Amino acid sequence: MKNNSHADMSEGRAVALCVVLSMAIFIVDSLIPLGVAGGVPYILVVLASLWAPRRRLTWYAAIGTSILTVVGFFSSPVGGELWKVLFNRSIAVFAIWTTAGLSVQRQMIQEQKDKAISELRVLSGLLPVCAGCKKIRDDKGSWNQIELYIRDHSEATFSHGYCPECKEKALAEIEGQHTQGIAEQTAEPLHLLTPRVDAAL
Repeated sequence: MKNNSHADMSEGRAVALCVVLSMAIFIVDSLIPLGVAGGVPYILVVLASLWAPRRRLTWYAAIGTSILTVVGFFSSPVGGELWKVLFNRSIAVFAIWTTAGLSVQRQMIQEQKDKAISELRVLSGLLPVCAGCKKIRDDKGSWNQIELYIRDHSEATFSHGYCPECKEKALAEIEGQHTQGIAEQTAEPLHLLTPRVDAAL
C-alpha cells in the first residue's frame, strides 16, 4: 500500500513537471519565427516523463508534444522557407518519438533487471569445504552435502549424472561386478552337483 502511494506521488510530480515544461516550451515556440526548430526542446518533456514509475506517461508525453509541435507550426510568427520549416518540424517529431521509444525500452530493461535482481539469491563469502568428503560447513557449524547447502542458500536445484570419466569408471565397476556375479552363479551349481554325482557313484 505504501509503495502504491509513493508511486502515485512520483507519477503526479512527473505529470506536473511534464505539463509545466510543455507549456513553457510551447510559449517560447509560439513567440519565435517558424524558421527556428522550436519543437526539438519537447524532448525534455519526454525525458522528464521517465521519472514516472509507469511507462504510459512517456507515450502520453510523446503524443502531447507531437501535437504541440504541429500546433506551434500554426501559431508561430511567419518566417523561414516553408520546406525548411516543415523539415524542422518533422525532425522535431521524429526526435520526440525516437526519444520516447528508446526511453521506454530503457525502462523495460531496467524493470527486467530489477526483477532479476529481486529473484536472485547470491552465495558470497568464504565457504568452508571439507577436503575429504566435500561437505560445506554452515553458519551453525553443521556439515551439509554441497547440493543441500546450495539448494538451501540459492535458487539452484540439482540433477545428477556422470561426467565421461566417472561414467567409464562406473561402467567398469558394474561390468566387473556382473562378471564376478556370473562366475559365482555358475560355480555354485557345479559345486552343488558334485555331491549328487558322488552319491550316485
